[in-house]
Amino acid sequence: MPDRRHRLGIKAEAAVARALEISGWRILARRWRVPEGEIDLVCLDPSGVLVAVEVRARSAPRTGRPAESVDAVHLGRLRRALARYGSTEPVVHAGLRIDVVSVERVAGTWRASRVPGVDGW
Repeated sequence: MPDRRHRLGIKAEAAVARALEISGWRILARRWRVPEGEIDLVCLDPSGVLVAVEVRARSAPRTGRPAESVDAVHLGRLRRALARYGSTEPVVHAGLRIDVVSVERVAGTWRASRVPGVDGW
């Protein structure tokens, strides 16, 4: 049985995927794993850019904002994994990007915020 943090992460990923689909994004893969790393959501945004979406969730603010936990090492893994996806999967795209979506509990409600292009590609 997954622990509480793992369950929170899975629920957050599912909620983010639904929200992106409603906004016109196409979800190509979930939890796509290769030796280079794992991508929570591989998507095509409405403009055709291939996006690795890293979902970070926190139920309490005591450990900092969710997006703050994505460091340079993790971004490097995501970048290499996304490059591999783009070169091995049959999907036409207009570029590559990494977005981080923070999901956190604020004043009793869950809120998500997306930071596009955190990798500087």
